[in-house]
Amino acid sequence: MTFTRTACHVSGSPPLEAAMSAIASAIADPSRVSILCALMDGRAWTATELSVIADVAPSTASGHLAKLLSNGLIVCLSQGRHRYYRLAGQEIAGLLENLMGVSMLSRSSPTSSTPVHLRHARTCYDHLAGEIAVGLYQFMQQANWLEDDGNALTSVGLAHFHGLGVALTPGSRRKPCCPCLDWSERRFHLAGEAGAALLRLMIEKEWLRRTPGYRELTVTVKGQTALQKWFSITVTTTSR
Repeated sequence: MTFTRTACHVSGSPPLEAAMSAIASAIADPSRVSILCALMDGRAWTATELSVIADVAPSTASGHLAKLLSNGLIVCLSQGRHRYYRLAGQEIAGLLENLMGVSMLSRSSPTSSTPVHLRHARTCYDHLAGEIAVGLYQFMQQANWLEDDGNALTSVGLAHFHGLGVALTPGSRRKPCCPCLDWSERRFHLAGEAGAALLRLMIEKEWLRRTPGYRELTVTVKGQTALQKWFSITVTTTSR
């Protein structure tokens, strides 16, 4: 039997193996992981803010940011004299969510060690994740809001989204919606254009409140009422 070594080459580009290794190397540092996790809230952060989150000196944070930038994991946005950093896109957020899930599987204990406040409700880049998000997705499936594969809203789902006032972006290149595996719940929540639009609405209507500097989301009293009315979800947590 003859074994042939194969590699994926693209003209003018390094082999796939080398590119994958570079990405893995860029992530393989606890401080850089802290920076990437902070950026999972979908917002742009300054280098100073990220240095505090990663608990490193500003000069050290700059080196970490340069590494992440050079490997296409983050982008830098300039506004006047200020520079802000954010994830390079939904694909990077998905990579990080999957990595979190695999990391959780490697633990010997079957009990989730995800902090309770993050497990309840958090941002997954630009859409909702956690127990509440999983409950929303399950409701949408049972109520026939989603196609069987979860990659599109049904006519029933579209009608309810319009009734809620969810502003979907017409002609968006993104998937209308898609299932995203929740790394703490091990079940799906809603991503794609519909997931992002739904989270925007929930924050605009003050059903959910961001926790400054963190991915955590808090359900307000108004949100408790809305979640029960529209999605039959009972939430006992109140805003702080």
